[in-house]
Amino acid sequence: MSNSATMLTFIIVSFCFALVLIMKKDTLPSHVKRPLAILALVMVVFSFTLIVYSFFSLHKS
Repeated sequence: MSNSATMLTFIIVSFCFALVLIMKKDTLPSHVKRPLAILALVMVVFSFTLIVYSFFSLHKS
């Protein structure tokens, strides 16, 4: 699996994870909501960082 395919997979998984958390926020126990929300936020921010990095590295070469 190439590096770009791995990055794309992580980006898709992180956005899907955040979407599932948003859709199921009413059914999650209260003690689990905050850690999962923080994890989803970290994953989405890292995904945006990967998108920006891949954009600039694509135009650099």
